[in-house]
Amino acid sequence: MKGLDSQRRFAYHTAHRVLTMSISSRDASLPRASRARGEHLIGASVIAAALLLSARTSTAQTPASRPTRIELRVTSGALVPTGYQRNSLKDAQVTAAQVSWFVRPSLAVTGTFAWARSRDLATANTPKLDAFTSDVGVEARGGQWFAARALTFSPFMGLGGGARSYNYRKLDVDATHNLAGYGAIGGEVGIKRVGLRLEVRDYATGFRPLVGGGTSDVRNDVVIMAGLGFKKHSASHD
Repeated sequence: MKGLDSQRRFAYHTAHRVLTMSISSRDASLPRASRARGEHLIGASVIAAALLLSARTSTAQTPASRPTRIELRVTSGALVPTGYQRNSLKDAQVTAAQVSWFVRPSLAVTGTFAWARSRDLATANTPKLDAFTSDVGVEARGGQWFAARALTFSPFMGLGGGARSYNYRKLDVDATHNLAGYGAIGGEVGIKRVGLRLEVRDYATGFRPLVGGGTSDVRNDVVIMAGLGFKKHSASHD
C-alpha cells in the first residue's frame, strides 16, 4: 500500500506539471472567466490523469509488460483552437503519423508529424491554411490492465516539443515557422499486435501574423487524435 500511495502522488504531481504547461505560457490578458474555465479544466484533467496512471482494479492489472521495441501508427482527429487562436484559425481535421520507440517498458520516445487542414479567419475570404506540426516527446506508460485477457488497456501521459508551420495552400505568401510544446494524456486498447490509441494534446505554440507585420505571441490549441497502431516484433533482450 505504501508503494501504491507513492505512485499515486508521483502521478498526480507529474500530471499537474504537464497539464499546466500551456496555462503558464498563455497571455495573462485573457478574460478572468476564460482563465477560470481553463484552470477548472486543468484541475479535472490532473485528477483524471492521476487516476488513470495509478488506479488498480480488482480484476487484473499487472506491471507494464515487456513491449515490442517499435510501434508505428497513423492517427486522425481534430485541431481545436482555444482563446485568441479561435480568431485566427478554424477548427481543422488532422492526420498524423507517429513512431514510438521503447527505452524500457514504462518509457517511450514518440515522434509525430501532423497535418491540419484549416482556414485563416482573419484574412478576407478565409483562405485555406495548412498547419504542419513536427515534434518529439517522452511518454510515461502505466501498468497494463487486463493483461491475461484478449483485450488490454495501457494508459500514458507525455511531454514534448517541436515546431509548428503555417502555409497558405494557394496564396503566394511565405510560410511562418514557430516553436511548439505540448502535454498529453491518453490510453491504448490492445488486441494482440494491434492497438487502438486515443490521445489528447494541449499545445502552446508561438504565433506570428500570417500576413503583414506584427509582434509574435503565444497561442493555444487542443489536438484530439485516434488511430490504429501496429507493433513490430523485436528479438532484443532487456
